[in-house]
Amino acid sequence: MAMMQGSNKAKKEGKPMGGPPVEMMTPEVLAPPTGMEGREADVAESMQVLVRTMQIQIPYPHDMNDALLKAHLNAVQFAKDNDMLEKYIQHDRDTMQPLLERTKNMIDKTGNKELALVMMYERTGCFFQMCLDAKIEPGKRTFTFPFKKVLEAATRLGQFDLTEEELLDKWWRPRYEGYGKAIGVEFKISDMDENGKVTIELAD
Repeated sequence: MAMMQGSNKAKKEGKPMGGPPVEMMTPEVLAPPTGMEGREADVAESMQVLVRTMQIQIPYPHDMNDALLKAHLNAVQFAKDNDMLEKYIQHDRDTMQPLLERTKNMIDKTGNKELALVMMYERTGCFFQMCLDAKIEPGKRTFTFPFKKVLEAATRLGQFDLTEEELLDKWWRPRYEGYGKAIGVEFKISDMDENGKVTIELAD
């Protein structure tokens, strides 16, 4: 009986059951902008690529970051084989220099060192397209070091002889420590934990 009375009251007030008043049910409320308006064809094409990629199960189940990970592994393996790993890291730093300078200028103007993490992680597809599960906290970012699946499969095929620890210690960590120096902050980079997680945080 109480439910019927509530229903009658809602009808009198012009409110649909379980929703906002009718006058509030504008297109903006019912379907807020996605930011992709005008790019529907791009979204559709991207979703097709996503599905095609994740359908690949042999020789291992692919994730969306598969091609990016392989490109990095290929380059690091070449640098290792030719005793050029330090030069490759420096080349990467030099390539990033315009972006690093922009970040440093922003930090110098605002005094906000959190911008170092924002610009290195949230604001660049170079990171979030590679590391799909990043956790954002003030002063630090935590993510699964992303190479395990691809590296194990490719190593079985004889493509690489790298290890996760080698990638972290001899390539990933020196790169990001170099980025930090270039923008005037110090990054503290953890080892991988038992779940393959790595944490990068501001040291001060």
